[in-house]
Amino acid sequence: MKLKFEKNLDHQSKAVKNTVSVFDELYVQLPKKQGAECINPKVDKNSYAYERNIRELQKAQEIDTRYCDARNNIIDVMMETGTGKTYTYTKTIFELNKALGIFKFVIVVPTLSIKAGTLSFLKSESARSHFMDDYSKTIEVHIVESQKSSKGNKSGFPPAVRSFVEATATQNKIQVLLINAGMLNSDTMQKTFDQTLFDRYAIPFEAIAATAPFLIIDEPHKFAQENKTWEAIKKMFPQFIFRYGATFPDKELKRKTVFGTTETIKIKDYHNLVYQLTSVDAFNSNLVKGVVGYVTEFSGSNNALLRLTDTDGKEAHFELIENNSQKKIVLTKGDDFERAHSAMHGLQIVQLNKTTVLLSNGLELKKGDKLNPYSYSETLQDRMLQKTIFHHFELERELLCREVRIKPLTLFFIDNIEEYRNTEGHLRKTVELLIKAEAQRRLYSEENEFYRAYLQKTIDNIAGTHGGYFSKDNSVKDEEVEKEINEILHDKEAILNLQNPRRFIFSKWTLREGWDNPNVFQICKLRSSGSEISKLQEVGRGLRLPVNEYGNRVKDSNFFLNYFVDFTENQFVDQLVKEINDKSGSVSIETPLDSLNDDLISQIVKLYHFDDKNALLEELDEHNVLKRDNSFKQGGLDYVRAHFPLAFQGVDSSKIRKATQPKKTIRIRADKYSKLKEFWEQLNEKAILEYQFKNEQQFQDLFVDYLKNESRSANRSFEKCTLVEIVNRIHIQDKRAYVSEERAEYHERKQSFSTMSYSDFLKELSKMLFVNIKTLHKAFCSTPTDINLYLNIATIRAIKQNFEFFLLANAFTKYTVGYQKVSNAIHPTKLTNAKGEPLAEIPAAEVGILSENQTVAHNYLFDELFFDSELERENILQNIDSVTVFTKIPKNSIKIPVAGGKTYSPDFAYIVQYKNQSQQLHFVIESKNVPNDNALREEEKLKIRHAVAFFKGKVNIHFKTQFSNDKIMPLLQETYYNN
Repeated sequence: MKLKFEKNLDHQSKAVKNTVSVFDELYVQLPKKQGAECINPKVDKNSYAYERNIRELQKAQEIDTRYCDARNNIIDVMMETGTGKTYTYTKTIFELNKALGIFKFVIVVPTLSIKAGTLSFLKSESARSHFMDDYSKTIEVHIVESQKSSKGNKSGFPPAVRSFVEATATQNKIQVLLINAGMLNSDTMQKTFDQTLFDRYAIPFEAIAATAPFLIIDEPHKFAQENKTWEAIKKMFPQFIFRYGATFPDKELKRKTVFGTTETIKIKDYHNLVYQLTSVDAFNSNLVKGVVGYVTEFSGSNNALLRLTDTDGKEAHFELIENNSQKKIVLTKGDDFERAHSAMHGLQIVQLNKTTVLLSNGLELKKGDKLNPYSYSETLQDRMLQKTIFHHFELERELLCREVRIKPLTLFFIDNIEEYRNTEGHLRKTVELLIKAEAQRRLYSEENEFYRAYLQKTIDNIAGTHGGYFSKDNSVKDEEVEKEINEILHDKEAILNLQNPRRFIFSKWTLREGWDNPNVFQICKLRSSGSEISKLQEVGRGLRLPVNEYGNRVKDSNFFLNYFVDFTENQFVDQLVKEINDKSGSVSIETPLDSLNDDLISQIVKLYHFDDKNALLEELDEHNVLKRDNSFKQGGLDYVRAHFPLAFQGVDSSKIRKATQPKKTIRIRADKYSKLKEFWEQLNEKAILEYQFKNEQQFQDLFVDYLKNESRSANRSFEKCTLVEIVNRIHIQDKRAYVSEERAEYHERKQSFSTMSYSDFLKELSKMLFVNIKTLHKAFCSTPTDINLYLNIATIRAIKQNFEFFLLANAFTKYTVGYQKVSNAIHPTKLTNAKGEPLAEIPAAEVGILSENQTVAHNYLFDELFFDSELERENILQNIDSVTVFTKIPKNSIKIPVAGGKTYSPDFAYIVQYKNQSQQLHFVIESKNVPNDNALREEEKLKIRHAVAFFKGKVNIHFKTQFSNDKIMPLLQETYYNN
């Protein structure tokens, strides 16, 4: 297979034509001094034609003429990621050589990986033959690389600089010096050597400057003009600097207003921008793949994340992320994870060293590993790996069973390099197990002859299916690693060959910018970005349209890049949409604006059919919207949003804000707490749950029932677990980007493999469940489940997790439970300190994540309205005279133990006074935002039943469930009159 480049793609041809047109009618002078054959012709920009050409190009493409500066030698080309930037500037090199005779170019790139990608393109046989056909010339690349110094050796002038400078003009070659930012700033380029070039130049920068080069910068946002790299660029005295990129930095400008005052504005740091291909243009013209964002949420909206940030062998440091807030926790050996999160009761640290933390469920955590507190039988990374590999094989089958095949690749960004590079590393072993299991499962039923053979080749060489590149690999001498790196960085044709089983690529962020492969169809982000990198840069590794098995670009289908992130980045797609719109001049309706800017005025005039700008401004003046300088008067922005919504991207923000925003605490009314105190202390009494079995046989029968139920279930926990998948699709319409969301449940497949003996399996399961080994053995012998297929730690965790729910589901029917008070200690609580005194305030998120600026009921414990549902909101706002005091119970403050090791927390507590003032009724209310009992999840019904049992027998405490159709007052009155 050889990659083939299309000639005369419209967007690339326009970029090349516009760049070369800058030099129309400019005077070109051939060099006459010593060494003229090694020097570029001189192009005179000090003429009217230079500015005229730029302004005409900008006017034709509707580019702001503020980006024209005839005094400047910088020429900018803005091209969105994935649209062929490297190809475009390479073709421009050939066209400038043809038009002006320029034969020496310097290409400056920011990083080694981009340098490797650029070199791979320029030296590839595909590119060389492609341009040879059109120009009968090739490019000779001189690569500036670091030199190993040796004692007493001062004369080693950089060989690439020497060969570039001394190269003469020929009919069949163009000279290109390729250098990265690190080498530009190195001592090598600036120091004085013993040897000289042309008997004059002993400093590399001076020697390059003598050739009067044209200079190309790739990724201009990495080369701010105030940093030292830019100073190094200027030392080469390039005649012209061409900046090619999708992202350009901002700069601040001061300007005088019509009133004589000075204002500061931000504009893009463009200089003589002559071509612009925006992200909306790229998506709208089908020049790149679409993007589908996959955000995984755990069932039941239990979206929290506990991440191991560090371990020193004595202490393990964790970070908890939940409800948009972060919390740091330090645990040591023997500590219960309930300290980190209430849902993790019973999970403990068994051992820890400087690299690993071993948990009581058998799970080993490495630095950077993440757990979901509600489902911790495996790490979040393992789940995302399973999901991504499953989707890869789904996509692979579709693309490889086409008439003309396309080989898809998947790229993983990871944290822990050693866990991948080490053959015994957890990440590497997990990846290979998942690939093998998925390939074997599909091979069993695959009918397509070619794909069957491809799957068999995969199984025969699992290690060959994946490869990685990390910056530290540059110093590693390993034949297999070097082969991986060569394919990933340099030989796209080899990695896309259908005879090559490699299709999973791993990196840290080394492949983040500059590198791409047209057949990357999936990116799985197992690590955070680490910095505020452009979201388009992140997805850019896979935006380019794919090539087929013959190396031809495929344009006849709508292709999508699948981008996998965990729920902590559930805003990723929204951020990407915002970036697309911002770069295209669209304004979001949520964007705070101080004034009506020119872009927004143009949009309103166009969309609402005003005759001109003045007609719009006159209407706004009539409604007292703007000041003389077009800044908004009070309420002015709201008027514009309300009357001209089509000019904005997106919809109005909700008037309900989250509790994690400005207001973070809620105050307790001390006088109200004094009335609640006795009831509150009753609610906070500590109790344990008792499983009441008659004998061991009754428990064994229950466990047998569980195993039989598993074998009958379509969703066997040994093989699958349920995740909720949010799929966000980006659409371009009317030059704006929009996002649609689809939610679906899917079943994650687990592998059928055994990694331990049956006896070891029983011992581990016995310790996990606190169940007699003989009882477990008898149970397995009494069921049709062939447990020998699943003798591994994942099965043990799955049994533990699912049997716990089975216990919950069968409480009160197949066995009974009871509650036993265990302690007299009550305080501190969520409302009180250790002395039993009420706190002044508590975190608002403990009460609700939503809020409104409304007056709460006069007998409510808190002074503000925070809530989680409309039903809760109504309760808090309603004044009921017979209620002495009531409160929303802070989250997880009252934890009623339920079967299966979980806990349950009700929502409201009410004290109702009899008319004769002689007696009070205490109510505990569980509010459910569903219409009736039928709409409740079964698990919730079971927990409510436990709550009824828990409060039964307590004096004057009544437990009630409130549904969305129930008003709180009739619910209270019903029990009130019955008593």
